[in-house]
Amino acid sequence: MISASQHMRRPSSHGCRARHSVRTRCVATPSSSSSAVNNPCAPNPLCSVSASTSTKSAPVSGLLAFTDGSSPALLAGVAVAGAAAGAAISKVIGAQQPVTPLPPAPTPFGLPSAEMMPTDVEHIAGNIGYHAKYSAATTPLEFNTEQAYRAYANSVQERLVERWDATYDHFEREDPKMAYYISMEYLMGRTLSNAVRNIGLQGPYADALEKFGKDFEELEMTEKDAGLGNGGLGRLAACFLDSIATLNLPAWGYGLRYKYGLFKQGTSTEGQFEMPEDWLDSGNPFEVRRDDLTYPIRFFGEVDKVTGEWKGGEEVVAVAYDNPVPGYGTNNTINLRLWSTDPLSTDFDLPPFNAGEHLEAQEKQMKATEICAVLYPGDDSLEGKALRLRQQYLLCSATVQDIVATFKRRQAKKGLKTVNWNQFGKKCTIQMNDTHPTMAAPELIRILMDQEGLNWTQAMAVAKDAVNYTNHTVLPEALEKWPLSLMDAMLPRHMQIIRRIDEEFMATVKPLAGETKADAESRIAVTCIIEEPKPATGTAKAEDGKVRMANLCVIMGKYVNGVAALHTEIVKADVFNDFYKMYPEKFQNKTNGVTPRRWLAWCNPSLSAVITKWLGTDAWIKDLTLIEGLKAYADNKELHAEWRESKLKNKLHLLPYIEKWTGIHIDEEFAKKAMFDVQIKRIHEYKRQLMNIMSVVYKYKQLKAMSKEERAKQTPRFTMIGGKAFATYTQAKRIVRLCIKVSEKVNNDPDMKDVLRVAFVPNYNVTAAELLIPAAELTQQISTAGMEASGTSNMKFMMNGSLTVGTLDGANVEIRECVGPENFFLFGAVTEDVPRLRAERARGEFVPDPRFTETKEYIKSGIFGGDKFEELMGSLEGNEGFGVGDYFIVGHDFPSYLDAQAEADKLYQDQDAWDRASVIQAATSAKFSSDRTIDQYATEIWDISPCPVPGLKDAPAMPSSSTPSASAKPTAGAAA
Repeated sequence: MISASQHMRRPSSHGCRARHSVRTRCVATPSSSSSAVNNPCAPNPLCSVSASTSTKSAPVSGLLAFTDGSSPALLAGVAVAGAAAGAAISKVIGAQQPVTPLPPAPTPFGLPSAEMMPTDVEHIAGNIGYHAKYSAATTPLEFNTEQAYRAYANSVQERLVERWDATYDHFEREDPKMAYYISMEYLMGRTLSNAVRNIGLQGPYADALEKFGKDFEELEMTEKDAGLGNGGLGRLAACFLDSIATLNLPAWGYGLRYKYGLFKQGTSTEGQFEMPEDWLDSGNPFEVRRDDLTYPIRFFGEVDKVTGEWKGGEEVVAVAYDNPVPGYGTNNTINLRLWSTDPLSTDFDLPPFNAGEHLEAQEKQMKATEICAVLYPGDDSLEGKALRLRQQYLLCSATVQDIVATFKRRQAKKGLKTVNWNQFGKKCTIQMNDTHPTMAAPELIRILMDQEGLNWTQAMAVAKDAVNYTNHTVLPEALEKWPLSLMDAMLPRHMQIIRRIDEEFMATVKPLAGETKADAESRIAVTCIIEEPKPATGTAKAEDGKVRMANLCVIMGKYVNGVAALHTEIVKADVFNDFYKMYPEKFQNKTNGVTPRRWLAWCNPSLSAVITKWLGTDAWIKDLTLIEGLKAYADNKELHAEWRESKLKNKLHLLPYIEKWTGIHIDEEFAKKAMFDVQIKRIHEYKRQLMNIMSVVYKYKQLKAMSKEERAKQTPRFTMIGGKAFATYTQAKRIVRLCIKVSEKVNNDPDMKDVLRVAFVPNYNVTAAELLIPAAELTQQISTAGMEASGTSNMKFMMNGSLTVGTLDGANVEIRECVGPENFFLFGAVTEDVPRLRAERARGEFVPDPRFTETKEYIKSGIFGGDKFEELMGSLEGNEGFGVGDYFIVGHDFPSYLDAQAEADKLYQDQDAWDRASVIQAATSAKFSSDRTIDQYATEIWDISPCPVPGLKDAPAMPSSSTPSASAKPTAGAAA
């Protein structure tokens, strides 16, 4: 073992961070242009960059210059300088206006090349030692866990920066068409463990940390999950970034930097309570704040009737925080740019503060910081709706301004005197992930017209060639509609643009073949963007108008895609049927996928080792189609034994986590014989966690009626449910409470000790999933048919060998096709039946199964903590109406659900048959790799091609020192 002080020396000068070694000096000149707010350098060619170390500058001509030679410039700092350049020249080139060529810049933006940082254990240990002293920000002469984590993270971050800068530099040189992915959510999980494995340095870092007496997995556990997402939407976006980088595609992600996330979920005997996420309390060592990259964002104000200028109102400044996302087996490292808001010092009102009016003095600053405080703030109030809209516009405006600046910078590099806006769609494509980024389309039009001088026709053509829309839901409440009065007040210029888009769209709607004029007018009413206000009539109150964001997305989108085969058919046949009749060429399917790196290779190293052994290669980590080779061994008993051993290790590895966060102790003997049954996703009535816990209640009641001998013949089961209920979703919070109460009752019943255990796992996040999914043997994917767009947890469970109890909903349909009907426990109504079943229920024709009634009455008896759950059970009663009538057809599907659960119990008792089915799950999972999904986006929607970074030594696929054997102690990989 060595001490930290022995490695306090800096091993090499090129290890220093770009943002520390490079300083930007800007001399601003007065300007009335808004670019002065964007960046003080904007109109001034005298902006220079100086390095803290002595380097020779290559001659430069024009705006940008790079070092000559066959190898790319690799010195950390290109991203910093290039980002500064983008903002700096965002206004230098006016649309359709000639400009005088700028004189040579004194320092090139492509900096001189440097060697890569050494990756041998000694150099890495030295680098960790350096950061332990200079970067860890803890008490001197100590090397505790927090300090060691900081040193480890800062060292890895440097290696990400050099790849990141090389990627940025390469994209600047090659000028490929770029895809820009805009999403309100990115459920990233922990960065450190995933990054060090993706760049192939897990082994060297583990060995280096061992020299300090530190275990790398223990240190990785110190990192907190980033509070940037909630559910499948955010996790999908995170998987997409991993695949984009791994496939060497030129694309970036854009989002918001939420200080307190959605919320941290706590639980008590009374149910769920919410606390702010604390992921940023100690900072984020992987992000780089770009003080040189800011954009002004305006809200409210008015539009001058003569000039059309939008002025007045409120203005905040969006500042960029960049986060490197490394690919696997490649040097390409892309960027996730997150926007935050900085209060301006000029908004601090000093006189009132000195007069004791402290809150009033800071009101403007507080309004700025609240925008990025929380993901999805409650929107039951008008104030909540306004805050959500401010968030969405901030994301869209800052992102589009940044995209336009990048496009103009790259145009300038070509020596063009005017911007060729006809090239915008050939160089930029924007993907709006759900309706949250809808304002990107009108914002692009506003910038093109008001700042770049394009006319309406030109701006519309550019925008419609650049933006695309992914639909993620068929739920009406999730297809956003903003109050018209709020939109008019907050974004007056955009509403002028949206109204004109709407008017032109309606003017183009003509009767289709076989339609009457009345049919066409009816179609207009459904597809138009703006729902006009309704005046009060009789007893009916006046209603505000609405702006239909999904309709705006479809009208402006070049392409519109669903996220599973069934979902896309529903989109075409129902949700957007009228649009589909008009624009069939717009609509595509892109079935979701998940990254096999994080969700199999890294989170399940013991199973990964088994897969690698039987395939004879670990190349499947990058090409998941190779995993199909396992089919040839599906009946091999030796493979079954290794597969089963791996699953047991993961089950045992999960138990300390369960006990830590729930207080529930599961002994090893029970774990060895019990089926681990998991449902983890956000709590929602259509996802039907209620049906799951009701089946547990039914099972509990049946077991209680059995003799001890009869219970001994049953399949033991450990049911785990996890997920967050939105803070204002009362019914979902009641479901959480019921789960907790059932858990308390069952786990404290001595009769259940060897046959049934139940846990509600609090604060479900990526780290929890990385432990739960490898341990799961059965997963519940039980949403009401036709209501789940796709799902991604179903794919993760499948990859890790879990069998599914599920409906024909979302991607379940395609999973069942891949694994075969015999390896999928199907139950419930199909999509086509649901409307009929609801109509029958409304007419009072539903006859409940006795088991459903029995279970419902058992819960209402108060056996679970004395609570009768009358409101929750009441939603399953009655025929129709708000909050009653069983809208999600739990009662109809409950009997077949119990039958499917019984089938799973029966198969589990035939261990070889179960193992075979488990192998088939993983062996047929290649379709659900996000690599496949992203490749389809790239070729069929974005029209972008791989742009691999040359000149760097490829990272090893999987270091032998970190590849566990099939018999090795399982680790949680990224979850640790």
